[in-house]
Amino acid sequence: MSWETVIGLETHVQLRTRSKMFCGCSTAFGAPPNTNVCPVCLGLPGALPTVNGFAIQLAVRAALALRCEVHLRSVFARKNYFYPDLPKGYQISQYEEPLATDGQLAYASPGRGAVSATIVRLHVEEDAGKSLHDRVPKSTAIDLNRSGVPLAEIVTGPDFRSPQEARAYLLALKEVLEYADISDCDMEKGSLRVDANVSVRQMGATALGTKTEVKNINSFAYVEKALTLERDRQIATLEAGGRIAQQTMLFDAKANAVRPQRSKEESKDYRYFPEPDLPPLVVPELWLAEERAALPELPAARRERFATHYGIPAQDAAVLVQSRTIADYFEATVAAGAEAKPAANWVMGEVLADAKDRAGTLRVTPERLARLIELVKDGTVSNPAAKQVFGAMAVNGHGDPRAVAERLGLIQVADAGALTGWVEEVIAGHPTEVARYRKGETKLLPFFVGQVMKVSKGKADPTRVPTLVKERLGG
Repeated sequence: MSWETVIGLETHVQLRTRSKMFCGCSTAFGAPPNTNVCPVCLGLPGALPTVNGFAIQLAVRAALALRCEVHLRSVFARKNYFYPDLPKGYQISQYEEPLATDGQLAYASPGRGAVSATIVRLHVEEDAGKSLHDRVPKSTAIDLNRSGVPLAEIVTGPDFRSPQEARAYLLALKEVLEYADISDCDMEKGSLRVDANVSVRQMGATALGTKTEVKNINSFAYVEKALTLERDRQIATLEAGGRIAQQTMLFDAKANAVRPQRSKEESKDYRYFPEPDLPPLVVPELWLAEERAALPELPAARRERFATHYGIPAQDAAVLVQSRTIADYFEATVAAGAEAKPAANWVMGEVLADAKDRAGTLRVTPERLARLIELVKDGTVSNPAAKQVFGAMAVNGHGDPRAVAERLGLIQVADAGALTGWVEEVIAGHPTEVARYRKGETKLLPFFVGQVMKVSKGKADPTRVPTLVKERLGG
């Protein structure tokens, strides 16, 4: 029997603010437990919430970036449930009248090509605290530092047909949120958290199957793995004649398994009603227009522009645009005089490798990289030598590329006398290979060129060495 997977995602994104959603407490990560708290986020009697305007601005920016309709009027609601890390016994969220609806985000499906996911709604809410099960033996500790941290919840339709698609969408979403400077999207810090609704149905069916919600997923790789496990579990259950229970499942990365946590709540179980301590949220039309105009160029548009304007392959554009910082660095390198394709190669190679080892720090300026690329182009240094120059500049943090190349003795030698001397040295040292070459094994030419580059310590002009070798070996 053939089965179709149906997945919808709910992504909780921590908005990039310094203070919480409804009070002035810090959102800084890593503070000692229960130190970034006050009567408001502790839910003490008489404490009243006040909306964080910057959080609303970031949420509106996210909605616009996701092509949502931003509603000029939205309403905060109380979502009532009881859990140890929810001090008020309810969460301030939005329900019937959210901030934004009806958006979409294009992404590349591994199986279906270019597709779009529908953004059903984007609403603003506060985070709960955190239950810690490994701090106190045989007990659960509660840290309320996260209580009240501002979140945007982004809910998709049941649009994904594989765990791989869900992962691809999340990567595209992360790109957009980072480009628009809405969130750092650091899953290890809890800045981006994913809950997934999963069901399966027979291929060709239109009705949705009974869904489960998978929680506790803290990396994109684990999203794909957890959804694959849950999909396979549901299919095995149905094929064995069982039924799927609507419940919440937890992903256990250590056991590589999903396990039931509790029965799945429905919206009626939360007893939503308008938050009595907050008036409706009103977004002025003029301000909304200003936010729309201030949006940066987003990843999809930038990828297309890189490919068309700079004439680089689509694969290169995709790599360069993954990070706004890297994309800006590439454009600055080209603006400083480098040709686009060599600049792309250097950024994707040496620059990214160095940044990966240095927590993302770009240690060579675009202007110096452009001058280094020019030295390679005009034959002053070889490409391998240029990589040594790049490494030296990265370590020192300064230096003109030509001066560094001269100091390291890497300036390429084009003098015929010096080149001929190195060629003669190599030929004299490899009589067996010389005899084979002269008997017709011309495929050995690269070997001789490589040996010349070796004895010259990379200084020989590689464009002239093959001709000299062939002349000396007789054709």
